[in-house]
Amino acid sequence: MNSSLQRRQDLRYYIHDEADTFRFQLAGRLSKDGARDLEQAWITASSVIGERRVIVDLSDLTSIDPGGQELLTRWHGQGARLVAISHQVKARLQLMTDQPIAVHSRAPAAAVRCRFRAIRFFVPAFLMLVFPLGAANLKNETVKAWDEYIQAVNLRIRDQVDSGKSFLWVDESPERGAKIRGGEIVVSAAGKNVPKDVPSGLIHDWIGAVFIPNTTFDQFLPVVRDYARYKEFYQPAVIDSKPIALGNAEDRFSLLLANKSLFRKTAVDSDYRSSEFRVDHRRRYTVTQTTRVQEIADFGAAGQHALPEDQGTGLIWRLFAVTRFEERDGGMYVEIEAIALSRDVPASLRWFVDPIIRHVAKASLINSLQQTRDAVRSNSAPANRTVAGGQ
Repeated sequence: MNSSLQRRQDLRYYIHDEADTFRFQLAGRLSKDGARDLEQAWITASSVIGERRVIVDLSDLTSIDPGGQELLTRWHGQGARLVAISHQVKARLQLMTDQPIAVHSRAPAAAVRCRFRAIRFFVPAFLMLVFPLGAANLKNETVKAWDEYIQAVNLRIRDQVDSGKSFLWVDESPERGAKIRGGEIVVSAAGKNVPKDVPSGLIHDWIGAVFIPNTTFDQFLPVVRDYARYKEFYQPAVIDSKPIALGNAEDRFSLLLANKSLFRKTAVDSDYRSSEFRVDHRRRYTVTQTTRVQEIADFGAAGQHALPEDQGTGLIWRLFAVTRFEERDGGMYVEIEAIALSRDVPASLRWFVDPIIRHVAKASLINSLQQTRDAVRSNSAPANRTVAGGQ
């Protein structure tokens, strides 16, 4: 069985990521402390659940204290199904939980497959999938580490351009270039240790590329600068978007990013500055970074409100992206290096959270590049039909 095991003192819980269900199997004593860690792991896991049924198997619990009872009551109210493997076990557990419990046999090991669902998200929003529990404030030492990292990225970009090194990441590997020209989207972590640990935070750095055939700058740029339509291009993560100011070398725009998981509804309201740099007539790159990030508390409820900057759960503290464009080979090469700063993850959860971050970040960047390609193709199609008709 492909599953994960974690211990909290006398509590053990197994996580089974199955085709049609997402199941927690609890064993031992469910105390208040165990419930706290369990809920944090569950909130993190909820981002990959999707539409699958949520099952909490209580069969192997020996005792449940009031803190554990409160957690199970809340989960049941939010749609989780509490189960036991037999009527006898069900009767014992109902006395401890005071919640309805169904009898549900466990699937045989051979029938269980572990999988991570590809969740569609715009590049800066992949961190919306990680839900640290509780509030946090961005610390000065975290900002300092982020600024130093971004400074190093900026120096690397200028060195690549000034020294005449490969402009595109694609060109650093013939195999990678062949895949891109063959229609694949290639994505990789931009380094060996991603996410990178910094004081009280994590830096996530991923890079990906796509080739859009039969496309020119004149067709491509109007699409990527159509910020009002980002909410259309990059659904469902971008739920609102608008331009603030457009210029020859710099644009400003805003995005409202949201994720509606099973247990928490969150949103981030953010402003961006995007600066364009022209290397020559066929190569350009943009540097985009957040100028404001505010978490929306109680998103979707009547009392929703924006928190002060650098306060909240720390889903996203800062965002930075470098996008390279090159027109050649009868089309457009597009590369995005997406970098984000989030709060750190407790060491007790890194075993579980790190694989989710890596899988979801990769899937998110692939999807973003795919959505960009689709948007460019869709907007180019009417023009191509017009030209064909005119001939």
